[in-house]
Amino acid sequence: MKKVLSVVVDILAWILLIFAFLITVMVFGSEKNNGVPTLLGYSPMSVQSDSMKPTFKQGDLIMVKKVDDLYSLKKDDVITFYTIIDGQRVINTHRIVEISEEDNTKRFITKGDNNQIDDETPVSASDIIGKWTGTKINGLGKFIDFVTTKKGFFICVLIPIAIFFIFELYKFITVLIEAKQVVLSEEDEEEIKRKAVEEYLANKDKEEKLAETDTDTDKVESTENAESVEEIISANAESIDKEVEETVAED
Repeated sequence: MKKVLSVVVDILAWILLIFAFLITVMVFGSEKNNGVPTLLGYSPMSVQSDSMKPTFKQGDLIMVKKVDDLYSLKKDDVITFYTIIDGQRVINTHRIVEISEEDNTKRFITKGDNNQIDDETPVSASDIIGKWTGTKINGLGKFIDFVTTKKGFFICVLIPIAIFFIFELYKFITVLIEAKQVVLSEEDEEEIKRKAVEEYLANKDKEEKLAETDTDTDKVESTENAESVEEIISANAESIDKEVEETVAED
């Protein structure tokens, strides 16, 4: 169970890192590409209005692909392009309703599906960013808008990267600690137990032999003491006999 949990955490950590990396590429890529995030030829775009409702609405995320041959575009294609609105150059995504050609130059008349009139300014080929692939994710555009802010970048990119490296550092330290600990196999443990038992039995034998030696020594000392007492008694008896004989002889 512990190994499975570790694998799951590793996978989540790597997913978090990859996500943070992709967001970083998109954010910095958009700064270098006139505000358009690009990844492998695709640009995730956040819808800013309901002009294309019900095809997609404000807050959705749509995928736009770069068009290699702009002249392959046709009526009813949905394109993303630069345009001027209220005196500012902005990015817009509308449907092509008509294609005109003047002086061998194509111009695309566009209109929002939710609008009543065509866009005021025709779109030139040089202003086209790409064509909508038909892919949309409801509500994810709001998240992309948040990520592109300083606060969003800090929360969604910098913090996940920091968490990833802290986790990897923890794993590295854990591996070092485990490497210093001696891991014994079952055979090694049995060998250690066997040696411990043998050492215990050997010490017990030594103690028993030492006890027997002490007992034998006590017996020898007792025998020697008894012999000494008998010799003293015998010597005293002989002395008394001599004194008695001398006394008798004098009488």
